[in-house]
Amino acid sequence: MRALLPISLALVAALAGCGASAPQAADPVPRLRAEVVGTLPHDTSAFTEGLEIADGSLYESTGIVGASTARYGPPGQTPTKTVSLPSPLFGEGLTVLGPTLWQLTWQNGIAIERDAHTLAQLRQVTYSGEGWGLCHEQDRLVMSDGSDRLTFRDPKTFAALGTVTVHAGGQTFSQLNELECVHGAVYANVWQTDQILRIDPGTGAVTAEIDASGLLTAAERAQTDVLNGIAAIPGTDEFLLTGKYWPSLFRVKFVVAA
Repeated sequence: MRALLPISLALVAALAGCGASAPQAADPVPRLRAEVVGTLPHDTSAFTEGLEIADGSLYESTGIVGASTARYGPPGQTPTKTVSLPSPLFGEGLTVLGPTLWQLTWQNGIAIERDAHTLAQLRQVTYSGEGWGLCHEQDRLVMSDGSDRLTFRDPKTFAALGTVTVHAGGQTFSQLNELECVHGAVYANVWQTDQILRIDPGTGAVTAEIDASGLLTAAERAQTDVLNGIAAIPGTDEFLLTGKYWPSLFRVKFVVAA
């Protein structure tokens, strides 16, 4: 019996292993595409870095040292108000919080708080690292810096509150650029691609991958830079998409990819 005991235990273990279920793979991330439902003109001199609709106006931040601006106006029309950023500032993402807005700079380490109506600078605060995209939830800002992390910040002080890594299963996603916060999700343009990610800000999990390719013609693509600019249209499930030097704002719905 002493000799049979190890064999019996091994057999039991083997049988138990046969009945155990194998680890389950993570559910695939849903694939969506941008379906165009309309177009509006867009300023082809605008190196778009941030895009957001607030109170019926389209707010836009543009980059390039010496040509960076903050602007707003009716979507598809000449901006009502534009202010320039002095050199050497390079404008990046922006987000509107009622009477004020925040605008990032790229490698200058400066965030500018502005009056949302006049765009006059109210103050500057500093931060470490680069500034790429910016949006806001109810009680916090969400910022990207080109890495695979989103940083949460206090909307009054701009102090960092924490970070989350953007991932799907074991894969992480970097080059997160312009951001849009809506319906409890963060949408992020992925720099140098036609991809947009929908992200759960609580966990960093990617909940959808959106294909936004094919918006421009081949001739238009040759005269423009990358996709960068996503603004939710309030009261709808639609968005405005554009890019750097793009001639159009595309009104789109995100639908299941075929």
